[in-house]
Amino acid sequence: MLLIKETADGITFSVRVLPRSSRSGPAGIIDGVLKLKITAPPVEGAANEECVRVIARLLGVNKSRVEIVTGLKSKQKVLRVKGLKRIEAEALLRV
Repeated sequence: MLLIKETADGITFSVRVLPRSSRSGPAGIIDGVLKLKITAPPVEGAANEECVRVIARLLGVNKSRVEIVTGLKSKQKVLRVKGLKRIEAEALLRV
């Protein structure tokens, strides 16, 4: 089960990014962390941009509402999604 923390303005959760994959999308949940495959390489922020884009698409929100809180230069990231409840995210991120 994905560990999602609800904050005053939205939710936060952890993501493990797998860059240079054949296609983008969720790849399961391990130890409360969402594994996310992305096609972009980890060069010049391309992987971070695609990570935000894929999460926004999965949750049905505008990508301006998704923010990388920690892990800009790491495969392990913490994301914040503004204006979303934990229950809504759990339903949408079932992998």
